[in-house]
Amino acid sequence: MSIPQERRLVTAIPGPKSQELLARKQAAVPPGIGTTLPVFVTRAGGGVVQDADGNSLIDFGSGIAVTNVGNSAPRVVERVQKQVADFTHTCFMVTPYESYVRVCEKLNELTPGDHEKRTFLVNSGAEAVENAVKVARHATGRPAVVVFDHGYHGRTLLTMTLTAKNMPYKEGFGPFAPEVYRVPLAYPYRWPTGPENCAEEAAEQAIDLITKQIGAQNVAAVVIEPIAGEGGFIVPARGFLPRVAEFCRANGIVFVADEVQTGFARTGTLFACEDEGVVPDIITTAKGIAGGLPLAAVTGRAELMDKVHSGGLGGTYGGNPLACEAALGVLETIEAEDLVAKARRIGEIMLPRLQAMRERFDVIGDVRGRGAMIAIELVEPGTKEPNPAAVQEVARRCHAEGLLVLTAGTYGNVLRFLPPLVMPEHLLEEGLGILEKAIAEL
Repeated sequence: MSIPQERRLVTAIPGPKSQELLARKQAAVPPGIGTTLPVFVTRAGGGVVQDADGNSLIDFGSGIAVTNVGNSAPRVVERVQKQVADFTHTCFMVTPYESYVRVCEKLNELTPGDHEKRTFLVNSGAEAVENAVKVARHATGRPAVVVFDHGYHGRTLLTMTLTAKNMPYKEGFGPFAPEVYRVPLAYPYRWPTGPENCAEEAAEQAIDLITKQIGAQNVAAVVIEPIAGEGGFIVPARGFLPRVAEFCRANGIVFVADEVQTGFARTGTLFACEDEGVVPDIITTAKGIAGGLPLAAVTGRAELMDKVHSGGLGGTYGGNPLACEAALGVLETIEAEDLVAKARRIGEIMLPRLQAMRERFDVIGDVRGRGAMIAIELVEPGTKEPNPAAVQEVARRCHAEGLLVLTAGTYGNVLRFLPPLVMPEHLLEEGLGILEKAIAEL
């Protein structure tokens, strides 16, 4: 049954049924599991989510860039329904099945670069990044891993060490993993000498720190998001990523692109690295890969991946057959519905509207992003001082009006927008109108 593509509010947000469920959640679930908007969803599809009270909200979050092809996309549903009736699990390492191999073949084909590749499947983005580091260390025999300011890579011991932001991701959870080093990211809006100098100066600083403080010969991997996600949708200044990748190639360092949030058509290319022609040695993917089922992947150069001994990689649930079928459905949907072009179209609608808002409202310091991965950074008017209070108030007003938005940023002052790539344009426009009204009323 299709869901009407309309915003509809029949109660306050959250309504009484959601409030009752929230009380049960608070009694059963630890408070460390936060909630952005406490409405309890019963159905979702296209560009909307419906809650237990019958409200229908415009979705600018996509489950944090997971439901790129829409919730319960028909090709995903059909494949998963068939698979769940055949078998739900065998463990690929015990008795394998074809769908796992097909997903790996597709990722080897579709990820950047025409070199020979290998792929293996795991459960989450954090697990993918952790395994990429394992492969890089094993293949190079080196210990050090380099990451960047504002980066986010996960919540496991290693990946929260790789993550830049302390609160809430690291506070109280140390000690952390050793041999992790952080260098500057090319953040155009906040670069001290201006965006025009950002790429060159940031690359020079990063390379200088690696060379002098770590020693390039000790670095197994450089791990970077092509667009920083939780850090605030920071699009590195053009030229920065290619320069870092070139340095890695020249020094035998494995260049790892963390495309967990940027992958699968989100940024207007199938993978964000393609925008500047960067070819990573290893690419990690998750989130949008399987339409909401838990799946992630590590895809890398065959000569790196083949160095790991038999049994050194894997996990009980990695590449679960239901998730593999879902992933095949996602890839079919992206191609059949040309969602790469639809992501670009979303950017063509959103960016001019947001830029016009920036001209009108001096609380908006920066508008940035590519495709359907867009953000605004809010500041104290007349300065670049972060304004997290304004972000919280705008988000609250949007939520009350039936628009689901997410926050982000190292300073907590970014609103990020991740609409499903299948969202009808009238909902996109309506959502932008709600956002504009919320900012105007600050």
